[in-house]
Amino acid sequence: MPVKIHSQKFIYQCIDCGKQYFTNETTYLCPSCSKENNDLSPPKGVLGIVYNFSDILKKNFLFKDFKKEKFLDLLPINKSENLPKLKVGNTPLYKFNKLDNKDLSFMLYLKDDSQNPTFSFKDRASSLVSAFAKENKLGTIVTASTGNAGSSLAGICASQGQKAIVMVPETAPLAKLTQIIMYGATIVPVKGTYDDAFDLSIKATSEFGWYNRNTAFNPLTIEGKKTVSYEIFDQLNESLPDRIFVPVGDGVIISGVYKGFEDLLNLKIIDKIPVIVAVQSEGSNNLIRNLNNTNFEIKPSNTLADSISVDIPRNFYMARYYIQKYKGEVLSISDEKILDASAVLSRNTGLFAEPAAATAFAGFLNYYNQNKLDNNSKNVVLLTGSGLKDLKSVQKLLNIPESIEPAIDNLKKLIS
Repeated sequence: MPVKIHSQKFIYQCIDCGKQYFTNETTYLCPSCSKENNDLSPPKGVLGIVYNFSDILKKNFLFKDFKKEKFLDLLPINKSENLPKLKVGNTPLYKFNKLDNKDLSFMLYLKDDSQNPTFSFKDRASSLVSAFAKENKLGTIVTASTGNAGSSLAGICASQGQKAIVMVPETAPLAKLTQIIMYGATIVPVKGTYDDAFDLSIKATSEFGWYNRNTAFNPLTIEGKKTVSYEIFDQLNESLPDRIFVPVGDGVIISGVYKGFEDLLNLKIIDKIPVIVAVQSEGSNNLIRNLNNTNFEIKPSNTLADSISVDIPRNFYMARYYIQKYKGEVLSISDEKILDASAVLSRNTGLFAEPAAATAFAGFLNYYNQNKLDNNSKNVVLLTGSGLKDLKSVQKLLNIPESIEPAIDNLKKLIS
């Protein structure tokens, strides 16, 4: 049964068949296309949210007007007071002019979403899902997660007085599991992969009537994530970057980035979409490797970038649609390069990113080292999570000296 929604502000549209649905007809997937789904390929019937842009255009809003109203006309909620009290979004966009003491001939911007309340980009989606649940008087919210989405939902729900249930693969990093537990959520470790946890959460949604936050299942997650595009446009003084490097796992973040700019395009605020580079780990590149395949082929994931380690990218079809429509670029990066990028990023900027976020920076470094970035171009790297969330992955980079007796001669030897 679809969730009863107190709004007809928007409708859903299936990314596969194009059919549109009112909000009282479905909640998660296209009822028709989802009948074809199986366990060996990405789900069909993922829904996008469509607003009445012609009506919004009649308001003659400027971008600053949307910003003043907290972009409420472009979000699937009616009241901004239902959003969490915690400060979600409006994260810094830092500009850097040098790398390893070498002047850059282009502009480098780092969007640091580790400064969200639970230290990851996922708070953007959790915040909107939580607000929607509050507005529509929905109770328990469930999600499957490799860690970040779960800790995000747990933290946001704690701030809203809502109940969260989080299903995680038993291999999820301890730091993320700790967050989930400390926020008071019910944690359910699952033997198997993220995909196993995902499938169980869907069954639980059907069995218990819980509201489901899963990315590429709940259409609102993309609406939450698209807000980063509004912020980038705003922080660049209402101008577009030339390229944005985005880490990719199941394809929801990159779809959200595209959706945000597409909204601005539909409102005639911008006249083109920036080039978006989808960067995946070579050990888990099932999305970009299948972009031109007729039949989806799964390669079991093996990467230290756990947040983007996905065998079956749940938002494959929407991500493919956007990448192909707007001529996006794609790149696979080895774990070794991801670790190197994490070190380069940290020592040059003071920003410590988890491997999934460092993947985007590794993609940027690849373009930089191959002289693929034009002079004076504006390049944004999306940093999606804090390095403190996964300390184990960077242990091989650490070389901690042996302790010394507290004498100045010993100190001289150590620092020489």
